[in-house]
Amino acid sequence: MSCPLRTCGFGSVLLATLVAVAPRVAAQTNVTTYHYDNSRTGQNTAETLLTPSNVNASQFGKLFALPVDGAVYAQPLYVSNLTIGDDTHNVVFVATEADSVYAFDADTNTGANSGFLWRASLIDTAHGAAIDATPVTASDVGCDNLVPNIGITSTPVIDLTTGTMYVEAKSKENGVFIHRLHAIDITTGDEKSPGPIVITATVNGNGDGSSGGQLTFGGSSTGGQLVALNQLNRPGLLLLNGTIYIAYASHCDLGPYHGWLFGYDAATFTHQSVFVTTPNGGLGGIWMSGAGLAADGNGSIYLATGNGTFDTDNVPATELGDSILKIALNNGSLNLLDYFTPFNESALNDADADLGSGGVLLLPDQPGSHAHELVAVSKDGIVYLVDRDQMTANNNHYCNGCTSDPQIVQELQSVLGQTWSMPAYWNDTVYFWANDDRLKAFPLSNGLLSVTPSSSSMTSLGFPGATPVVSSNGTSDGIVWAIDSRSDGIEGLSLGPAVLHAYDATNLANELYNSTQAPNNRDQAGD
Repeated sequence: MSCPLRTCGFGSVLLATLVAVAPRVAAQTNVTTYHYDNSRTGQNTAETLLTPSNVNASQFGKLFALPVDGAVYAQPLYVSNLTIGDDTHNVVFVATEADSVYAFDADTNTGANSGFLWRASLIDTAHGAAIDATPVTASDVGCDNLVPNIGITSTPVIDLTTGTMYVEAKSKENGVFIHRLHAIDITTGDEKSPGPIVITATVNGNGDGSSGGQLTFGGSSTGGQLVALNQLNRPGLLLLNGTIYIAYASHCDLGPYHGWLFGYDAATFTHQSVFVTTPNGGLGGIWMSGAGLAADGNGSIYLATGNGTFDTDNVPATELGDSILKIALNNGSLNLLDYFTPFNESALNDADADLGSGGVLLLPDQPGSHAHELVAVSKDGIVYLVDRDQMTANNNHYCNGCTSDPQIVQELQSVLGQTWSMPAYWNDTVYFWANDDRLKAFPLSNGLLSVTPSSSSMTSLGFPGATPVVSSNGTSDGIVWAIDSRSDGIEGLSLGPAVLHAYDATNLANELYNSTQAPNNRDQAGD
């Protein structure tokens, strides 16, 4: 399953592994990155066991639950047939806000599998931290979007060719706030060479928090430490062509901060390049409700920024708040290739209505004149369909003085509620679940979205909605999965047990299963 929201703390209990009650077999698909793939489609089309006919409360349910030491905001990952010690396991990996990573057997909790297969604390000396290092706390930051601890928030990424998990962890060490990139052996939890490394950089800029015409992320200066404390790595990590990409926004919009994108060589941890969204302004964070940075087969990276400074004077703009960006690593530098900024960016910024409140989904090739498209949704529920090859007609990146955005492929207004999530794609359909709204399916035809949904769920979710994923056997047996996190709108606080929902992907009015249906709270999850 995919972590469905900006702050999807599941409490201190691992959500149970769920499989068909009979027969029990291992999942067929490894899950090594957020939303299954670098396009962030959220689709697993190789599911041959779970079907709309057997996902119901009599044949499907919770097998077991296992405790962890902190809230889980990162999406759990999965690797099959992994040798750990003398045995082979199908393994679920879980990262927590207590700066721990766990490996659990996905199939059974009996005997030697009654606890974790291994646990790694990324704040011990074996993983590069100082003696007595701790997670950062909400009181350190002065923000309640993550409570009580802040450690590992983003979804890690696994490289199966080397057996390495790359993880970003935040810690407090001798009064200093540190972000580290780790390389973890997925069979032992041990730190691998060349990890870990402290994430830091200095770039030219006169923006918020600058000193002497430079901006510093981390470092030993007071200003640098303030930036390191405020910055939050929320988006899932991206592994692309041997480079690990890590992006940052902030906690509760506490400044000074900027959107930072780092690239590190996965084999050597050499710092390759850094890109800052607002070097001469402020904000422009990259958070995307925890969605992973997206990438295409040509090596281009796609992301969306939050509210912040936007430069209306220069083309291309140098300050890029509330924008969808296309970036690539060329000759050792992360360069802006193209971008789109809504006509009402100033109003979005003033209202804290981030364009970048959700992730960017790269669609499979489409018929028609726009073969390569992306979909993104702003906090105010506007759906943007953009051509990735040329993001705006005539490279009109920002339509100053306009009342709409005619320079992109399509824009749908008033079809969704406020959005703190990202959509999923399957079988020429895009699925959205916004705040105070129903799960909705919008078909694609000739590269355009239907202006009305083809079906919707009977259930509406409150804040913050959900991020769906889809399982199917090719183009058949599609099931849309989503988690109701039951938040009360105060970030980090839940109203009770999370609820897992499953819907017929061809007709969302047909709910196949939810985890409240079985008697005696059999399938109840944690908060």
